[in-house]
Amino acid sequence: MRKNSIKNIRINEEVYRELANLIRSGEIKDPRVNPLMTSVIAVEVAPDLKTCKAYISVLGDADAIKSTHQGLRSAEGFIRARLAKTINLRNTPEITFVMDQSIEYGVKMTKLIEDVNAKDDENRSDN
Repeated sequence: MRKNSIKNIRINEEVYRELANLIRSGEIKDPRVNPLMTSVIAVEVAPDLKTCKAYISVLGDADAIKSTHQGLRSAEGFIRARLAKTINLRNTPEITFVMDQSIEYGVKMTKLIEDVNAKDDENRSDN
């Protein structure tokens, strides 16, 4: 199976949906994983269905990000077992969690742009 085949795209979407539901529902009992502050950005399943990269975003400081990553890694067996029950695949992929800070970066950049626009508006009103 090729990386960008329709089958691989469907599998990526299905694993994404199930993983997001699993985190959002609070089924992961690890207190380090806050379901309200943790979101799944994307999932890439390898064409051989053996491995999977899950890109996770956490709203919070560096300690919250680190503890959430540790909590997800410790719950990896549980998550993989739940995926095996809900998704009918020949192989259930091993999940590697990658922390993605793109949402936090976007919020930070939006704030900077708004600050610059506010200063520009002040300068225009002074003249």
